[in-house]
Amino acid sequence: MNNRRCKTAILISGSGTNLQSFIDRAAAGKIELDLSVVFSNRPTAYGLVRAEQAGIPTACIEHGDYCDRETFDRAVAAKLDEWHPDLLVLAGFMRILSPWFVDHYEGRILNIHPALLPAYPGLDTHQRVLDAGETWHGSTVHFVTDELDGGPRILQGKLAVDLNETADELRARVQAVEHGIYPEAANWFGQGRLEFRNSKAWLDGEWLEEPIVSTF
Repeated sequence: MNNRRCKTAILISGSGTNLQSFIDRAAAGKIELDLSVVFSNRPTAYGLVRAEQAGIPTACIEHGDYCDRETFDRAVAAKLDEWHPDLLVLAGFMRILSPWFVDHYEGRILNIHPALLPAYPGLDTHQRVLDAGETWHGSTVHFVTDELDGGPRILQGKLAVDLNETADELRARVQAVEHGIYPEAANWFGQGRLEFRNSKAWLDGEWLEEPIVSTF
């Protein structure tokens, strides 16, 4: 990143709890990221309030105003590009991205999924894990590609499942894991340690055939 801070756009749709973890880490000097803008497709998203309270610029474009996904995504990109972001962080951004958008920011989009990918892509992961009687659950930070929840995995946080807990209780524990691993993985990118090359994730010049795993 040429010794400058990595310009980071964080995309949200809701309350912004993962966003808050980035804000807190940045305020404590624990991540080398310039949180340049917080974008939402919903004007009522509380994450916009979190950003404003932290002094981070915000932008909002409502997806319902556009006729299709790519048209909306092109408008989003035009707005985000005003900040010239080096990295996009999807933090509860509840939109499936068009191939055009993914290509426009190829290798510069991170997402976090509440499961130990490749297991349990998609929705309702916590209940599905409990129903299946799984021993372990967690969350995965990965690069975004055209394949939904299928991009190269970077970092996973895992925890033991208590089959007596509810899906909401498990969700809360997984979210706590996310708040630790997501800023860490993004910071690797900002430091120039993490990159997307040849459709793979590379950390410190080594191909991540498997993600780094932290147990909580």
